[in-house]
Amino acid sequence: QVQLVESGGGLVQAGDSLRLSCAASGRTLSTYTLGWFRQAPGKEREFVAAIRRSGASTHYTDSVKGRFTVSRDNAKNTVYLQMNSLKPEDTAVYYCAAGLHTIVATQRSNYDYWGQGTQVTVSS
Repeated sequence: QVQLVESGGGLVQAGDSLRLSCAASGRTLSTYTLGWFRQAPGKEREFVAAIRRSGASTHYTDSVKGRFTVSRDNAKNTVYLQMNSLKPEDTAVYYCAAGLHTIVATQRSNYDYWGQGTQVTVSS
């Protein structure tokens, strides 16, 4: 069993930056694909970014490319999401997820464990 806990969310202004962290306990994350998803009010949870277990391969949804960076520190059992140039449309609850046999990193169903989420609010 893997427990994931996100942190780093908050209220910021458009153009600001935030770094989200997701710390894991229970098992080492080194063999898992790690993803970030977000859910805005009234919308479905959507893929944001993912990083493969090697760290060499990353994936991003088009709307965050060039602004967000996903990274991992396997020694700390932690995954990060650096968010720059934030926009009001980035406002959502952000969730981290871990998948052991994740083939398609953009699909929610490919992940086995989820955190409880952290709120990110970007004001205009």
